[in-house]
Amino acid sequence: MILTGIADEAGALIDTQIKATLELGWKHIEARSVEVEGFAKANLHDIDDAAFDIVEQKLKDSGVEIYAFGSTIANWGKKVEDPFDLSDVERAIPRMQRLGTQFVRIMSYAVSEGEDQHEAERFRRINEITKRFLDAGLTPVHENCMNYGGMSWQHAQKLLENVPGLKWVFDTANPVFNDDRSKPVPQPKQDPWEFWTNIKEHVVHIHIKDAIWQPEKNDADYTLPGDGDAAVKRILKDAFADGYDAGISIEPHMAVVFHDDSKTASDEEVYNSYIQYGRRMMEVIDEVKADLAS
Repeated sequence: MILTGIADEAGALIDTQIKATLELGWKHIEARSVEVEGFAKANLHDIDDAAFDIVEQKLKDSGVEIYAFGSTIANWGKKVEDPFDLSDVERAIPRMQRLGTQFVRIMSYAVSEGEDQHEAERFRRINEITKRFLDAGLTPVHENCMNYGGMSWQHAQKLLENVPGLKWVFDTANPVFNDDRSKPVPQPKQDPWEFWTNIKEHVVHIHIKDAIWQPEKNDADYTLPGDGDAAVKRILKDAFADGYDAGISIEPHMAVVFHDDSKTASDEEVYNSYIQYGRRMMEVIDEVKADLAS
C-alpha cells in the first residue's frame, strides 16, 4: 500500500510539499499544482521547463517520488463542446516518464447544460487520451468528480464500458455533494457506498475525503476522515477485505479547497491541517485493519 496526498493542500511550494510528506513518514506525493520560487505556480504538467527541472532535482535529493499526476486533463473546467486539445497530454507523458510516475488522474469534461451530454464525442476524446497514455506504458485513472463520469455510478460504468483500458480513482466524498443524475428531478445526492460497490472492480487508486452535506447552505462541510458521510471506514474495510493494496491519497479540503478561492487560511494553518489529516487517515487505516483482523 502506498500512502500519499495531494500535497498542494499542505502548501504551494514543492519544498513545503516534500517537507509535509516526510513529516508524515511517507515517500510519495500525488502532484497537482506546484510552485518553485521565481516561477509561476501551475499544474506539474504545465510549469515552466526550468521549474520542472528544479522540482525533479528536489525530489531526487529528498528521496520523495511522484506517485500520480493530478492533472487537469479533461477536467470540470473544460467543456466537451470546446475544440479538442491534447497539448496537456503531450506535456504530461514525458514528464511522467522522467519521474517514473505510473498514474495520471484524468476526467471526462464538465457536465453539459441540458440533457444532451454529447456521449459519443466524450467517449471518442477519452479513448484518444487513454490510448496516448497506455501506448506510453502509463495508466490513466478517472476520478468521479464534477464531470460526466461523476454524474452517477451508472454514468461511470458507461464510460468504463466505452473506454477500454481506463481505470478509476475513487473519491470517497465527491458523491456526498454531487447530484445523482441517474434519477429524476429533484435529484438526491449520490450514495458513496453505492457508487463504490458498483465500480470498485475498476479502482486502482483511492482519494480519501470526507464531508457532510448541508442543505441549508447548499454546500458541504469537510471533516476529518471517518467523521463525515462519505462511508470512509466502510469503503476502506471493503477494499482491504478484497485485497486492495494500492494507493491511498488524502485530499483534505479542510483548510483550503483547490477550486474555491473564498476559503483561505494562513500557510501555517494549511500545513498543520494537512499533517493532522494525514495522521488521522493512518489512524483510520489502523482501526479498519484491526477490525478486519478481529
